[in-house]
Amino acid sequence: MSFIITLTGILFVTQLVSHFFNRWGIPDVIGQILVGIVAGPAVLGWIHQTAMIEEFQEIGVIVLMFIAGLESDLSLLKKYLKPAMAVAVGGMALPIVVMGLASQLFGLQWFESLFIGVIFSATSVSISVAVLREFNQIDSKEGATVLGAAVADDIGGVLILSVLISLMNGKGGESSTSLPLIIMMQAIFFGGTYLLVRWLAPYLMHLSKRMLTTAAPAVMAMILCLGMASLADLVHLSGAVGAFFAGIAVANTKARHDIAEAFEPLGYAVFIPVFFVNVGLVMRLNHFLDSLVFIVVMTILACLTKLIGSGGGAMLMGFDRQSGYVIGSGMIARGEMALITAQIGYEAHLLSSKYYSDVITVVVLATVLAPFILKHALKRLHHPVTY
Repeated sequence: MSFIITLTGILFVTQLVSHFFNRWGIPDVIGQILVGIVAGPAVLGWIHQTAMIEEFQEIGVIVLMFIAGLESDLSLLKKYLKPAMAVAVGGMALPIVVMGLASQLFGLQWFESLFIGVIFSATSVSISVAVLREFNQIDSKEGATVLGAAVADDIGGVLILSVLISLMNGKGGESSTSLPLIIMMQAIFFGGTYLLVRWLAPYLMHLSKRMLTTAAPAVMAMILCLGMASLADLVHLSGAVGAFFAGIAVANTKARHDIAEAFEPLGYAVFIPVFFVNVGLVMRLNHFLDSLVFIVVMTILACLTKLIGSGGGAMLMGFDRQSGYVIGSGMIARGEMALITAQIGYEAHLLSSKYYSDVITVVVLATVLAPFILKHALKRLHHPVTY
């Protein structure tokens, strides 16, 4: 019963905080993380991690990644393939290299430094979409390129994360399976994923519509989500990776919108808030002042690497400087994808507890700054400064 009381408190407070954060134009996920920090061991010590919270947050990650896959519009990526790929590659490569090297200068081991670079290669386009919608730029060439690049960014980030987890297992992590066997199992998994996207998911979703059971399509989608998460875990990948590709598979069926309407209330009503609160519960502020230089430097680099990498990729594809500024700033927000990557890496021992809190703080700061930078870029696009 104590967990139910804790869960009730988490849901009530996160709803309240999210309401005010949305009203102030700040991403609500940041408010939910702050709830975990304030109520958790870092400040008040009212809530601590328990086995049930761990289970709920794990389901939260899986559902959130499924929704991310569900929202990945592959047709948009195909339409703007060349500029989107250039923006995505530039916006992933520069953070991995620059932030990885910067981490090493701060004394981190090379593998941990590489993983920090991977965390900041992620993009959370949902925050940028809200700003683009405010300026009626969703259907513009800049807005469409940002959306297409975000799809490529998500897929690329998931694949890189998969490789890192495999390498960690191969270096003597929790797995005793040989690296060649792990790679072969994962190759079979990704081959099966293609079959799922191309044939199996459309057939199963069509079959579910003919079943005489309550919410059959949503239940079938949940089976695909959890089933792929389980298979991914079986081949030494994160369950979130499998859920992401299950979401992409369902997104390519006619049931896409119905499933999105079913999953979003389910995820955001219970599991996803627990995930973000848990991110705050893991954080510790004991050494915040000692880490201040690291946090400030990495926050600046988090913004600049996306701005220059993605913006430069756009300019290479023929966009002018103002449009490149809009596209680069549209890719700065890290949000959910970076938080998920950090959490998965922390659990897979790719990131030590010593730096976990600092990295989360940088993700939060970059995410807060992103909409302000994008608004500035959009205003300059419509009212260019002349010299």
